[in-house]
Amino acid sequence: MKKFVLLVTTIFLANAAVFAESNSENIKSWQADKFGLFIHWGPVSLKATEISWSRQTDPDKQRLQVWKNLYGSIPAEEYDNLYKNFNPVQFDPQQWVQIAKDAGMKYIVFTTKHHDGFCNFDSKYTDYKITSPQSPYGKDIVKQLADACHKAGLKLGFYYSQPDWHNPDYFNGDRHEKYVEYLHNQVRELCTNYGKLDIIWFDGLDVPEKEWKSDELLKMIRQLQPGIIINNRTGLPADFDTPEQVVGGFQNNRPWESCMTIGTSWSYKVDDNIKSKKECIQTLVKVVGGDGNLLFNVGPMPDGRIEPQQVERLREMGDWLKKYGKSIYDTKGGPFKPGEYGVSTHKGNIIYLHVTNWFGENLTLPAIGKKIKKVEVLTGGKAEISQTQDSIKIKLPLKYQQSVDTIIQLTLDGNAAEITPVNVPSQSVASHKPVEASNVYQNDIKYDAQKAIDDDMTTRWATDDATKQAWLEIDLQQPTEISSALIIQECGQRIKKYQLEKFTDDKWESFYYSDNVQMENAVKFEPVTVTRIRLNILEAVEGPTIAEFRIFVP
Repeated sequence: MKKFVLLVTTIFLANAAVFAESNSENIKSWQADKFGLFIHWGPVSLKATEISWSRQTDPDKQRLQVWKNLYGSIPAEEYDNLYKNFNPVQFDPQQWVQIAKDAGMKYIVFTTKHHDGFCNFDSKYTDYKITSPQSPYGKDIVKQLADACHKAGLKLGFYYSQPDWHNPDYFNGDRHEKYVEYLHNQVRELCTNYGKLDIIWFDGLDVPEKEWKSDELLKMIRQLQPGIIINNRTGLPADFDTPEQVVGGFQNNRPWESCMTIGTSWSYKVDDNIKSKKECIQTLVKVVGGDGNLLFNVGPMPDGRIEPQQVERLREMGDWLKKYGKSIYDTKGGPFKPGEYGVSTHKGNIIYLHVTNWFGENLTLPAIGKKIKKVEVLTGGKAEISQTQDSIKIKLPLKYQQSVDTIIQLTLDGNAAEITPVNVPSQSVASHKPVEASNVYQNDIKYDAQKAIDDDMTTRWATDDATKQAWLEIDLQQPTEISSALIIQECGQRIKKYQLEKFTDDKWESFYYSDNVQMENAVKFEPVTVTRIRLNILEAVEGPTIAEFRIFVP
C-alpha cells in the first residue's frame, strides 16, 4: 500500500512539474506580448453609463448621490430589462480583431459577464443572456468573437465576474452555495464551448477564495484548458497581478498587468474624455518599463461599433509600435527602474531608454557594471555619452528631444539581464522636504502629503471623495531658483485647473497656471526663486490624487 501511495505521489508530482513548466512557457509568451485589448460591453451601453456600477441598488441616499455623480443611476428594474432593447446589429467581430491588430495588440479579453449578471454568451443556466428569447439580437457574442480571434491567431481571454448583483442566490444566506454552483457551471461552459482559451480574467472584488471555492474552480479550469493563465482576483494568487487604473510599480519577480481605460469609463460613455496620443503611448511605455503588460480598455457603442475616436487613438499607438515595437515587445523592464526621466527596457545586450521627460539636454544615470559599446537615438538625432565607474551621462540637444518618447538604444558588452535593476535618483529639490496638505483621504497616513514627494511612484497623496479643491504646500527650507516641475496624477484624470504659487510678502502669488491638465504634466516656466511653494488645485471632478510632485532647478 505504501508503495502504491508513493507511486501515485511520484506521478502526481511529475505531472505537476510538467504542468508548471508548460504553464511557465505560456506565461512567458503572454509577457512577451505586452499589449492587449480589454472590452467592457453590454446592454448598459444603451444608457451610456458605467457598466454594473450605475445599477441602482444602494438605499443610502447620501451614498447614492455620490454614486450618481460618479456613475449615473438607473433603477435596478430598468437596468435589468435593458437587454430587451439591446440589438447591436453593427457588431462585427472581425472588425474588432482587426482594430486590435492595427493597434499592435496581441490578445483580447472580453467581458462574458460583469457584476450586473448579464451574459454575453449562450449559457444554459440563465435566461438573462444575449441569446434569450427576449433579446432582439439573439446571437452568441462570445462565440463570434472567439471564432474571429482563433481565425486571426489572436490570443483569447474571457473576463468573468464572480459577483452577480442580478442573481437572487448571490450572497443570500444558505442560497449562496447554489450561486457558487451556478458560477462553476458557467465557467465550465466558457472553458468547454469556445475552443482554445488563453486567459481567464476574474474580478472577485477582494472576496476570500472560500466564497467562490476557488481552489476547485481553478483546478477545473486548468484541466479543461491546459496552459491557460489566470489572474489573481479569486482570493488566490494564481498567475499574475492586476493593478487597476494605475501603472503598476516596478516588479520583475512576478508577472503583472495594468488594466486601464482609454477614457474615464469602462463602458461606453458619450463624449468621454479620451486620453491623448501622448498619454496612451506613454502609458504603454511606463507599464512595459515596469516589467508589466498593458490591458487597454474600450467600451463599444450600443450598435456594436467601437467609437471612432477610440479606434483612431488605438491606430496611432499601432503606428508608433510599427516604428519602435522592438523596444517594447519581448523585452523586460529595467535595468534602470522607472523614474522622472522615463523608463528602460532590455533584451539581450541591448538597453532601450525611453526618455519621456527631459530637464535640459543632460540625463545622468547610475553605473551598471557593463560597458556601453554603442549609442543610437532611434527617434532621430545623435547623442553624446560618457561612462565612468560612477555614472552614465547622456547629452541630447533639445532639437532631438521628442515630446512623447525619445528612445535611445545602448548596446552593451554583455547581457543586460545580468544587471541588477537600479534606481535612478530624482533630482527634485522637493524630495522629502517638509510638506502639508489641505486634505488627506480619511486622514489615512498611507495617503498623506509626504507620499507626493517621496520619489516613489507606487505611493500617492490622496484626498477625500468628492473633493473639488485642494492644495499641497512644500517648504524648500531655503531660497531656491526653480524652472520646471513634474506633476503626476493617479486614479484617473481628475484635476481640471491648477496653479503653482510662491509665498511672498506674507501672501501666496501665482507664477504658473494650467487648465490643460494631463495624467502626467511636465511643465516649464521662467526661473523663479521660492522658499515655500504650493500646488493649488483650483478645480477637480473628483478627489485629486497625486503620485509625485517634483520641482527642478534650471
